[in-house]
Amino acid sequence: MKCAVVFLLALSVPRLAGAQTPYDLLLKGGHVIDGRNGIDAVRDVAIKDGKIAAVAANIPPTQATKTIDAAGLYVTPGLIDIHVHGYHGEKGTAYAGGPLGVPIDAFSLRSCVTTVADAGSSGWRNFDDFKARIIDKSKTRVTAFLNIVGYGMGGGTVEQNLADMEVKPTADMALKHKRVIVGIKSAHFNGPEWAPYERAVEAGTIANIPVMVDFGSARVRTIKELFERVFRPGDIYTHAYAGGGRGELIDGKVNPAIFAAQKKGIVFDIGHGGGSFVWQTAVQAFKEGYYPDSLSSDLHVTSMNAGMKDMTNIMSKFLALGMPLKDVVGDMEPGEGDQARTAGQPVGRGACGGRGAAAREREVRFPRSARRAPRRHPETRL
Repeated sequence: MKCAVVFLLALSVPRLAGAQTPYDLLLKGGHVIDGRNGIDAVRDVAIKDGKIAAVAANIPPTQATKTIDAAGLYVTPGLIDIHVHGYHGEKGTAYAGGPLGVPIDAFSLRSCVTTVADAGSSGWRNFDDFKARIIDKSKTRVTAFLNIVGYGMGGGTVEQNLADMEVKPTADMALKHKRVIVGIKSAHFNGPEWAPYERAVEAGTIANIPVMVDFGSARVRTIKELFERVFRPGDIYTHAYAGGGRGELIDGKVNPAIFAAQKKGIVFDIGHGGGSFVWQTAVQAFKEGYYPDSLSSDLHVTSMNAGMKDMTNIMSKFLALGMPLKDVVGDMEPGEGDQARTAGQPVGRGACGGRGAAAREREVRFPRSARRAPRRHPETRL
């Protein structure tokens, strides 16, 4: 059975001539989950001029131009996906203006996502093109992690070029576009050097923004060293449940360095992607209490056609693992001081002044291959 999702981007409904109602749209009787504002109950949500104007137990339908019956739906703040690749185009064969990125509006809003952060598709050399063609023209609010590689995620040797990993122009571009560039990214580096991560952190320190790292494949480097000698509190380790040779599991158990890193304040992001979520890692992580701080899609052409699908599918996997729905939603809301998801301003808010989304929880059967995890909601899908 396919998931049923209704998305409502705090829609502004045209007012009827002469109408004096205080609200444009009323969502009536939905179950509101908004962790930041401490709401987990049936509430009415009123919208005015495209923003949430009121959340209350009973708002009369006569106060709105249009009323939608939201009974049986979960209504949440607009979800935030901090790992996507939306710098699409016809350049090369990779993510930096190439065919592996996707048109964000075509895949975000239908999955209740109203804000995304592109995870390093562009660098300082091509960010202006990304901003002009994609960011400035999207209905979805698009922010970005700027790649430490000047040419961004161009694939192959482009992402291995240490000479193009420059601190000053990267930091300068981030400072030029505050509130749009929300972090620095390093990804896919295969060499033994630490320079990509050290330079990313240096640029992030200058611009006062976090760093996100996709740790590449050189196993002479360890995540323990990354967490202890490079990362600052607030920096982000993505593909947290990837497994394989990165070192999340050692001899079948969660790497102790991860728990120490969590205490240090390092953020663990899922970054599901096409192959960066491994059930074996996820199940063991939940057994030992290694939980993610952020659910994200790593949306790109390959992942949307593989096991990732979309954000509601990812959320459903975490319901299957046993995570309560309010925590699943909470992992996609901005917290206090969460620069990567707020960029210093309110976004995705379900209370007054923000955007909202609604989804229906349905009973479905997961494929047998996906039913290896101990779960509280084995047949629930958003």
